[in-house]
Amino acid sequence: MKLMRVGQAGNEKPALLDADGKIRDLSGHVADIAGEAITPAGLAKMAAIDPKSLPELMPGRIGACVAGTGKFICIGLNYSDHAAETGATVPPEPIVFMKATSAIVGPNDDVIIPRGSEKTDWEVELGVVIGKTAKYVTEAEALDYVAGYCVSNDVSERAFQTERSGQWTKGKSCDTFGPIGPWLVTKDEIPEPQNLGMWLTVNGQKMQNGSSKTMVYGVAFLVSYLSQFMSLHPGDVISTGTPPGVGMGLKPPRFLKAGDVVELGIEGLGIQKQTFVADR
Repeated sequence: MKLMRVGQAGNEKPALLDADGKIRDLSGHVADIAGEAITPAGLAKMAAIDPKSLPELMPGRIGACVAGTGKFICIGLNYSDHAAETGATVPPEPIVFMKATSAIVGPNDDVIIPRGSEKTDWEVELGVVIGKTAKYVTEAEALDYVAGYCVSNDVSERAFQTERSGQWTKGKSCDTFGPIGPWLVTKDEIPEPQNLGMWLTVNGQKMQNGSSKTMVYGVAFLVSYLSQFMSLHPGDVISTGTPPGVGMGLKPPRFLKAGDVVELGIEGLGIQKQTFVADR
């Protein structure tokens, strides 16, 4: 299934995209794409519904593909080729940092360049949405705890992230810096998350063109690893790192300015498109 949320911010309806590309209203069956709805039992209930029996929704704004996210966990330097372009070495264990859930927006919403920013950057990433509580799970069983996958743009302000003392979080958590969607694609449609093509363009110019196969730490490992330190709950999102081609890795570096348009996508997971605007 391709699950989505459609409507104005704060008033989205749960929906699914059917085989004909029509958006079908799920609000008669679930309150939202969140919590119990994305557990194994909740997903099975939705999978049993005939999409043609659901009312059709007109296309409109697409919201973040999952609601009620308690944790937005990110992994740094998780692609060997991206680590090389930044001059960093691959870490012996995953670099873990948090992105504020207040950064989450829809996949095509405007992204606001924060006041004082000079180094706002892009990162196409594979997002993993948790579907049941995971604590101390093994790598072999880790994918059982995944509801599905989505496109994530880990928008980053590099000066905030690396040139001011403290942790990366403040360069990652600005309002609108977490577009996710357009869909939560259930894991049955993505049997091999470690072989997905991914790309990103800025104003039509291809900047990133990579694959999840170059991830250092794969999805199953990350779910297991994180569950050793914290419980993962339905709706939590893990953004798993980016391939090469980010602005900070270019020579000379290139960063986003107001009016720039960024498009990004991952094989089977859909496409995002954002216009970057200045904070007022």
